[in-house]
Order: sequence, then structure tokens, then C-alpha cells
Amino acid sequence: MQSEKRSNSLARQILQSVMDASLVPFLAILTAVIFGGIIIKIVGGDPILSYRGLIEGSFGSTKALSETAVWATPYIFAGLAVALAFKGGLFNIGAEGQLAVGAVVSSLIGYALPEWLGYDIPAIIHLPLAILFGVLMGGVWAGIVGALKAYTGGHEVINTIMMNYIALNTTSFLLNGVMKDRSPTNVIARTPLIADSARIPPLFEGLRIHWGFIFALLVAFFIWWLLTKTTLGFQIRTVGLNPDAAKYAGINVKRIIILTMVLSGMLAGMAGTIEVTGLNYRHELGFSIGYGFDAIAIALLGKSHPLGVVLASFLFAAMRNGATRMQFLTQMPVDLISMIQAFILLFVAADAIIRYIYRIKSKGERVVLTRGWGG
Repeated sequence: MQSEKRSNSLARQILQSVMDASLVPFLAILTAVIFGGIIIKIVGGDPILSYRGLIEGSFGSTKALSETAVWATPYIFAGLAVALAFKGGLFNIGAEGQLAVGAVVSSLIGYALPEWLGYDIPAIIHLPLAILFGVLMGGVWAGIVGALKAYTGGHEVINTIMMNYIALNTTSFLLNGVMKDRSPTNVIARTPLIADSARIPPLFEGLRIHWGFIFALLVAFFIWWLLTKTTLGFQIRTVGLNPDAAKYAGINVKRIIILTMVLSGMLAGMAGTIEVTGLNYRHELGFSIGYGFDAIAIALLGKSHPLGVVLASFLFAAMRNGATRMQFLTQMPVDLISMIQAFILLFVAADAIIRYIYRIKSKGERVVLTRGWGG
């Protein structure tokens, strides 16, 4: 009887903590939707019809559900990348560049490795290699920033922005040069198609959803396990909360900073790699524009929790996927979706606004984005 009471009490505590953590994000989404509806009305549209189109385009059919999951897949990986960095007290604003270098290296392994070796490679070897090299490249790209942070105090926000420029411009140079598809019909910057042996198979015949989506969910569970159930996760969270206390406790703070950025970059690189091997089957210039920056909003909305990131990724994917149907029904521009996303980010980041509007008492929680310049 006593143990049953304790179990019920623990369950209530867990449920209460989940409700407390999700209340402000939920109200931020609701408020953003209301603001969006008001703007739609002001410009002469029908908010009810617009949002109906958005829901139909996202969840109204099997194909719509499939496409929402396809959009959610890179968002989950990129959102986890930013969220993991947040947990370590770092602001990885470079997911866009890490995603790009992961995609370009993965596509290179995908189409060029059989040519280099002179024979076809079994899928059981080729696909893991294409994914592995892309993921590692993302980790290396972010690891450079982590090393600069750990040993020179160089701020990761500035350095990741600069690394974005280097990554995106280098990718453009390669896709317009040595890696460009030389097919007579091709006139745009993109690589050749990767080999069939480097492709992730679809989950269902006739739909674009692929096994990378399932892998994304498994990785989200792994990140939750890493952060909450392992010594490394404890060290990452401790350094994120107070690096001085972590150092006093015997944690190698420099090592954890570098490792956190490497893991974050690997997740971002995974987003690009999975898009190449599971969906596009090549790297095309500009295919991923916005993923890395949307990931910041996703991590914030998900409160840097892996489950929250997955749910926020589905929300952003649904808005992106349903925008076309909304535009078809109402002739409203798809840019409206970006505006609603901006409202969501505004209300989540400045949650004092939401707490003031709905008269919610603050319980002292906050997201630590950065510990200061050169800290």
C-alpha cells in the first residue's frame, strides 16, 4: 500500500512537471496562431479557411502525413544539435553550415566511392560509410569552434556564424566546380546522383517517408538517455549550468566543451546526410537553407528536451508542409508561415510576455543560451 502511494505520488509529480514545462510553449503557439489569424483577417483573408487548409495539407491524408514526417526528419536532427549545445551552455548557431558540409561529404562518398574503387560496393557497406563520413564531417566542423572556445575563449556564436559562411561558400564552390553534375541536361549547382547502394530505402511504397525518420526518433531517444542516464550527460549539463563548479568537481571543462560541440555538429551533419541518402539522393545547392536557423526555434520551443524537440519539429514540419494547401485554398502567401514561426519564437524566447498575458507565475526556469562573450 505504501509503495503504491509512492508510485502514484511520483507519477503525479512527473505529470505536473511535464505540464509545467509545456504550458508556456503551448500558450506561445496558441498566441502566435491568434496573432497570425488577426493579420490574415486584416489583409482580407479568412483565418478559419487558412488554418483548415494548413491542417489538411499537413495531416489530411496518408501522403500529407508522409510529407510532414519527411519535413520533420532533418528538423529533429538539427533541433537536437542545437538543444544538446544549449544543455552544455553553448549556442551552436552553426547548424546550417554543419548540415551543409555533412551533406556534401555524404554525397561525395555516395557517388564517387564506387568510381574510385572501380567496382560496385554492397549497400551494407556503402550506406553506412556515406552516413558516417557526413556525420563525422559535421562533428569536425563544429569541433573547430569548440576547440577555439575551450582554449582561446573565442565566442561560439561569432565563430559558428563565420564557419557558416566558410561552409556555405565552400559548398557553392564545389557544387559549381569539381563536384558538379556534368550531365548535358544539368544547368544547376548539384552533385551527380548517389549510387543505389548509398540510398536509404523508403518505409512504404509510393511515399517519400524513409527509414531515416525512424532513425531520427531513435537518435532522439538516445540523446535523452545520454543526457539523463550517463556520466557524460551529467558532465555536459553540469558544465552548462556552472563551468566553475564543474571544474572544482574535477570535470575537464575544456574536454566537455569540445565534445559537446562535436556531438552537436555530428547531429547537424546527420540532418544533411539523411537528406542526401534518404530523400534527394544528391546534394543540391540551397536545398537546406533555413533548416539550421529553424532548429534554434525548435530547440527553444522544445525547451532543449529531446521529446520537446521531436514535438516542435513536427509542428514546424506541419506548418511547412501545409503551407501549399493553405495557399491553394485562400491565395494567402506561404510567407505567412514564416511569420507565425517568428511569433512562436518571439513568445517562447521572451516568455515574460506570455506569463504577463496569461498571468502565469514564474518558477525561475530559464534557458541558458550563452555564458557571455569570451566566457
